[in-house]
Amino acid sequence: MTKINLYVVRHGQTYYNIYNKLQGWSNSPLTDKGISDANDAGEKLANIKFADAYCSDTTRAQQTAQTILNLNQASSIKQGRSTPFFREEFYGYYEGTNMDEAWYVAGAPHGVPTFKQIVAKYSIGKAKDFLKEADPFHDAENNNEYWHRLDQGFQLIRANQNLHNGDNVLLISHGNTLLSMMERFAGDKYDLSVRPSNGSVTKMILTDQNVEVEFYNH
Repeated sequence: MTKINLYVVRHGQTYYNIYNKLQGWSNSPLTDKGISDANDAGEKLANIKFADAYCSDTTRAQQTAQTILNLNQASSIKQGRSTPFFREEFYGYYEGTNMDEAWYVAGAPHGVPTFKQIVAKYSIGKAKDFLKEADPFHDAENNNEYWHRLDQGFQLIRANQNLHNGDNVLLISHGNTLLSMMERFAGDKYDLSVRPSNGSVTKMILTDQNVEVEFYNH
């Protein structure tokens, strides 16, 4: 069985993060702090020898990936492989909407008017389903659609014939995606009411069939 060490980094802070807006497939630039977040992650990972690197194809993820790779002293990887498979959840009509307002519209009909309450009573997956229901265009991804896409990202890494047992791979992704991964792969190990920090590092072990979490939000 091949085991790949996945170092998953949340992109640096963006303006939409500051403004408390849903930011899935839409994008906003890294702030000065966001650039610093990426640099901090790069310094943490500077001595990890990466055999490859992947990132969401959003510019906030690409810029974070490039910063980390530029600071890396152990790898010959110059650029990450961008793919839509590792994008954040698609929020459809609610892209760019104030987060509290969007989750109220999604959750209030079910008696849970905040994201935290939706997750506490149901799950992060159910929050996706509720938002798709609330979307007047029904373009937002539900949980099944989201995981169908993300699983293709994991399969893309597994299919990389240049990777060998024990190799390290860098992956740049997003806040809700990290929460979704923890809900699916880490069980009750972490408090998912706390969002992962921008620039934080999470380590997962990717095997032929499974994903295991070694640590989260460091």
